[in-house]
Amino acid sequence: MRTFGAAPVFSLGFRPFFLAGAAFAALAVAIWALWLYGRWPGVEPVGGMLAWHRHEMPFGFAVAIIAGFLLTAVPNWTGRRGLNGWPLIGLVLVWLLARLAWLMPIPPALLLVLQLPFLPLLAWVLGRDLLAAGKRDNYPILLMVTLLAGCQVMTLWGLQTHDDGLQRRGVLAALWLVAALMSVIGGRVIPFFIQRGLNRPPAPAASPLPTRVLLVSGLLVAVSFAFGLNDAPRPWLSLLFVLIGALHLLRLWRWHDRGMWRVPLLWSLYLSYGWLLVAVVAMALWHAGLMPQQSLATHALAVGAIGGLILAMIARVSLGHTGRPLLPSKAIVAGFSLMLLAGLSRVLLVPFSGVGLGLAALLWCSAFGLFLLRYTGVLLKPRV
Repeated sequence: MRTFGAAPVFSLGFRPFFLAGAAFAALAVAIWALWLYGRWPGVEPVGGMLAWHRHEMPFGFAVAIIAGFLLTAVPNWTGRRGLNGWPLIGLVLVWLLARLAWLMPIPPALLLVLQLPFLPLLAWVLGRDLLAAGKRDNYPILLMVTLLAGCQVMTLWGLQTHDDGLQRRGVLAALWLVAALMSVIGGRVIPFFIQRGLNRPPAPAASPLPTRVLLVSGLLVAVSFAFGLNDAPRPWLSLLFVLIGALHLLRLWRWHDRGMWRVPLLWSLYLSYGWLLVAVVAMALWHAGLMPQQSLATHALAVGAIGGLILAMIARVSLGHTGRPLLPSKAIVAGFSLMLLAGLSRVLLVPFSGVGLGLAALLWCSAFGLFLLRYTGVLLKPRV
């Protein structure tokens, strides 16, 4: 047992959570697509398939990757030893039990009990280290993880009380919180990766004001979803999304370097971040009455931005933190392209063709399948 706890895969949080999150991403979307197309009619999680799909993509898949990233990044920021060994195994098991609980013959009340511990435990682990090190500039990240836990409570209470609207608000608030978190983290690491990856001199320090406005605006968007302000178009809310879109566009303009198009680990991050711009512009158009379905903006965010940024980020972080050259294989480069195509298929094809959703699911599952194919060995083996 002591040897198992000392296995390389449990040496840092990114290893087990990137593996588990990627595997769950492929499996969960495959199950959802098979059920939608009538190929697996017997599957029936607690609360139904729609409730399961809504909950598990942000609170199962995305949260696993967030946990893996932050459990690795926070030790770097604070200089403190990261969670590892049996405490890390315990946290992974809490996450895994929550995923399996949906398939168990248990009442919804027990499902709630099994879902809720993970995010508070993660927030406690992160908060303990950030507070001990006095890293005040990272407190907003801790706040967003805590708010994600609140969104999960809202979603699960909606399930318990059969309130579909409450479920939907909790899930959408969580998705836009993840977007805000990714804009914070992306704003730090993407320009750094571009500068280091292309061997460019460090850029002059930019004004922190746009980043702060983007953070506050992103939190306001999440709050607006939680309070139901996006249940129907409200023209005045389009102004908030226009502001966020302008700030994302400013970042993309500042970060652009022609050399990055030769480096897959860079263009994959850059293009995936661009989906955040697409999502907020789509929301602005919907509130202005110029787009018929809010779902298109939601899936531009969920598939293009969140899915794409996660795949690109875990590919880069996994190589860097295991001491391997930052040279992804042809398979994972193909995975980056497949994920971008999955976003296009889900947003552009679904309104016009019944095969769009199935194609998007196939591309998504293939992209994460390629990650697992090329990176499972990397994440299980010791650092080189």
